[in-house]
Amino acid sequence: MSKSEEKIDIADGSSGTSEDSEIDLVSFHEQAAGRLVIDPEEAKIEFGEAVASRLKLSPDGTKVLWPQPTDSPEDPQNWSDRRKLLMLIIITLAAIVPDFDSGIGIAAVFKLAIQFNTTTAVINNLSWGGIAAVILIRRVGRLPVLFWSQVLGVAFLVGATFAPNLKTLISMRCLSSFFATTPQVTGLYIVTDLYPFHLQARMLNFWTMGFIVSPFLSPFALGFLVARTSWRWAFGIGSIYGAIVVVLIALFMEETMYDRTVRPIPSRPTSGVRYRIESLVGMTGLKMAKYRISWPEAIISPLRVIWRPHIFGLLVFEAFLFGFGIGINVTTAVFLGTPLPIGYVSVILGELIGRYLNDGIMNWSIRRNKGVFEAETRLWACYMALPLYICGFLVLGAAFQNHLSPGAIVMGWGLAQVATMINTVAVYRLPGFDPSITRLQGEISALLNLARTLGGFGVSYFQIPWAIKSGALQVFGVEAAIVAGLFLVVIPPLQLKGRVIRARFSLH
Repeated sequence: MSKSEEKIDIADGSSGTSEDSEIDLVSFHEQAAGRLVIDPEEAKIEFGEAVASRLKLSPDGTKVLWPQPTDSPEDPQNWSDRRKLLMLIIITLAAIVPDFDSGIGIAAVFKLAIQFNTTTAVINNLSWGGIAAVILIRRVGRLPVLFWSQVLGVAFLVGATFAPNLKTLISMRCLSSFFATTPQVTGLYIVTDLYPFHLQARMLNFWTMGFIVSPFLSPFALGFLVARTSWRWAFGIGSIYGAIVVVLIALFMEETMYDRTVRPIPSRPTSGVRYRIESLVGMTGLKMAKYRISWPEAIISPLRVIWRPHIFGLLVFEAFLFGFGIGINVTTAVFLGTPLPIGYVSVILGELIGRYLNDGIMNWSIRRNKGVFEAETRLWACYMALPLYICGFLVLGAAFQNHLSPGAIVMGWGLAQVATMINTVAVYRLPGFDPSITRLQGEISALLNLARTLGGFGVSYFQIPWAIKSGALQVFGVEAAIVAGLFLVVIPPLQLKGRVIRARFSLH
């Protein structure tokens, strides 16, 4: 019998109190994230009639809700669908900002190289991101960290817009990227705050679409503008978009962090407009910090996660898969002299495929396991993504090397981006693979964000010179082979030995 099952037995009344039962039901999704009972009938068998009768179900009565919502209207799990959707749209728009701003460099690469008397290779090396935001989020909440990071990100991008020289431009862009990347960390927190388990993959699909499509939006939207006017207009438009996101956050975004596992659950220190303002600027978060983990725990938590083999393997796999895919943007812009406006279409198509694919995999897994969802089944989506990825890269490499029609470039690039979208959603559900790290979604999201950012915007260091020297087909073929090799090393072993690895390297 597992530890989680033993706790439920105790909560069922043999030796615990009703308060114990409530605590166990509220935190059970963290204790057993790798194996969740979704079917209400199976819950009666696994937990007993007494405990199962207290479980809250989806509106149609077909799925057990994890996490279990409390009875408080302050619980984000109890918010209306419209209110949740507004939060999701805002955080997705915010997630577009970092890579949209980085992609401005692709649109302006030739103009920048001419003005500052350097090469396109030097101009490309301008992007970096960080994981510092998650430390603050664990202590003071999602909203104030999101708000202030975007304010600072916009301020430094304005500085890049008016930069008088290349050194200032690089410094401003690096600082802007460091702060603006926060929504790509916060989003996983917010989705899991708002939605029950069986809806999370679908909503994560929408959120990840934002930051995967963003590197394509700025080259497409601003490439023609830069060709006819100053590159500063491109950075200015990026600043305006960032400012719009800041206004949306200030007016409509709400704090979604809810301390459901604290007993008793702490109430809001203030209410009304005062609560709204204090939550936005961080005063509420500072007051609530006493109920949350300490500063030393928050600082060291990413290090406690990264070295575990099942996590590190997926980070490396995603870094290379995403990195090579996004590196196509820079390579295409340099080879063709202008970015093709096709990547965003492929990402939207990937979102639609991933939405139904992930739901289908989840429902199939629940039926196969008699009402229980096993986390490793999420990785079946990677099996569909890999062939698309390999075909896309080979077609793209052949198109560049053999000077094929633009249709071949469109086809190759499109297949690669659809595969990247499908795979990234599966990997972002990584916290579900290990119940001991379920509370560390932010750390996982930050590490994934760092991996894909360093991979994606680091590819331009070597991809273009290598392609010029050895041919595009060799470059893209080798990159596809590397991803295929990492797939074989990481994904099947995780599916076969996932339970053993979770038990061996658990944080509990």
